[in-house]
Amino acid sequence: MKLLPQFALSTVCAAVLISPMAFAQNAAIVNGKSIPKSQLDRLVQKSGQPTNDPQVREKAREVLITRELIIQEANNRGLTQKEAVKDKIEQSRIGILVAAVFEDFVEREGVTEAELKAAYASIQADYTGKEYQVKHILVEKESEANALIAKIKAGASFADMAKQNSKDPGSAPNGGDLGWVGDKSLVPEFSKAMVALNKGQMTDKPVKSQFGWHIIRVDDVRDAKAPPMDEIKAELKQILTADENWQKAKFSEMMQKLRAKAKVQ
Repeated sequence: MKLLPQFALSTVCAAVLISPMAFAQNAAIVNGKSIPKSQLDRLVQKSGQPTNDPQVREKAREVLITRELIIQEANNRGLTQKEAVKDKIEQSRIGILVAAVFEDFVEREGVTEAELKAAYASIQADYTGKEYQVKHILVEKESEANALIAKIKAGASFADMAKQNSKDPGSAPNGGDLGWVGDKSLVPEFSKAMVALNKGQMTDKPVKSQFGWHIIRVDDVRDAKAPPMDEIKAELKQILTADENWQKAKFSEMMQKLRAKAKVQ
């Protein structure tokens, strides 16, 4: 039997050792081009799905392979050297940078305290009328609702009946409690019945809505008022930054500041 030369044997051993390591560090190798595992990890993280789910990771891996195949094919066909393609790539790059710079500007200095106060003043007008601290029990059938009303009138706890029978997953665990609500925040049938009740009063008959049959009880009533500005600053900022006119004015302001400190010859 002919023995391999020592250097050849070393080369084979090195290849055997290196190959598994390469695959351990990479998500895939496409036509010799490595896709790092870190790139796969970032993609899975951004998806918001479980990072250790094999199916999620395999789908993400396929996305990366598809991207790499497209890039390689574009290069092979010489498409990335075409001026029209270069222009479009550059336009996309600039668009991304413009959006990123503007977003950072807004985050750092775009929304002023005066603007927040003005936005707060504008929404205060929306807080008119009354607010109701209300509980309800939602069931599928009118007969079931009538039976529960009879039990509550006979002394059964409204909260217990809600926990045991209500089909509303949001309020049932809390004894049917919906918290403080305005009449415009609920479906019309519910609101009409709610505003007709006095403090501590329950509907004598079930109320029909698109969701089923409701038993409604009002625990308290108060004048509606806006929450303190400090509590809703994040929401106010969202309202402002979503307004197109505000965006245009702020972008103009940002560009003026950039030009003012720039040396343009």
